[in-house]
Amino acid sequence: MGFSIDNYNKIKTGVFLILVFIILLLSSKATAEVFVDKTERRVNIPSPPRRIVSLAPSITETLFALGLDREIVGVTMLSNYPDAARSKPRVGTFINISLERVVSLNPDLVIGTADGNKKETVNQLEGMGIPVYVVNPENLAEILHMILSIGRITGREDEATALARGLRERIGRVASSLKGLKRPQVFLQIGINPVITVGRDTLHNELIQRAGGANIYGETATRYPRCSMEDIIVKKPDIIIVSSMKRGGDFSTVRDGWGKWGTIPAVRDDRIHVIDTDLIDLASPRIVDGLERMAEIIHPEVSLKKR
Repeated sequence: MGFSIDNYNKIKTGVFLILVFIILLLSSKATAEVFVDKTERRVNIPSPPRRIVSLAPSITETLFALGLDREIVGVTMLSNYPDAARSKPRVGTFINISLERVVSLNPDLVIGTADGNKKETVNQLEGMGIPVYVVNPENLAEILHMILSIGRITGREDEATALARGLRERIGRVASSLKGLKRPQVFLQIGINPVITVGRDTLHNELIQRAGGANIYGETATRYPRCSMEDIIVKKPDIIIVSSMKRGGDFSTVRDGWGKWGTIPAVRDDRIHVIDTDLIDLASPRIVDGLERMAEIIHPEVSLKKR
């Protein structure tokens, strides 16, 4: 039996298809990279990812700050900054993520946080073959590290380096401006009814310290202790800063409500201030805005403008 031209062409076509398959297989491996996240999980991430879902407002803000507007295909409720985030599809609340909604967006990367997202949600998405990279920043240094990490996994390393450098310079400027100044006693109210403040091991406590104040509950081991008015009166804060985890609250009413406690130095001297909760609650680049705002409240005599 002779070897026909037709058989030769079939073999040639078959070999070509095999080669194409091998090239695609190799190229797909070459364009993915393994990263270790904050929970010590090894995550295989496309390089760079094209469709990203954020599972926390702080992550959403970070992604936008790195210029990943087009790559963001899904965010959680309350992801409202910058304005462009408001138009992104929602995948549920910070704690309760809709797996169906996430899958429908066909992401090649999901970024979540250990402080809020359920572990089972991460495991379920991972079981579906969706890469999930988890972050968990607990202080300013770790927020800067998170920015660099997200920059690496999204192919925006240069942008992340520049962003982190600028934030670090601003943090240093606050420190140098406040060096040697007396630390007023500060009470930060984050809950209205009951009255709740912040203890030792919180990002808020670090902000108060770096902003040149002394948290009157800064030695309390409980992260978010409930406070009695009697105890606050005894501690005599020089400054009261009102925030809240409740969005859209009438904080001016809360501020005015302190007026009946005239024996508190902060009330007597009219040093009660309201601060935007998103500037001090979210582990995002805007946390430095919160630090600067808090420093302006605690030390209005100091200018933080770039010298």
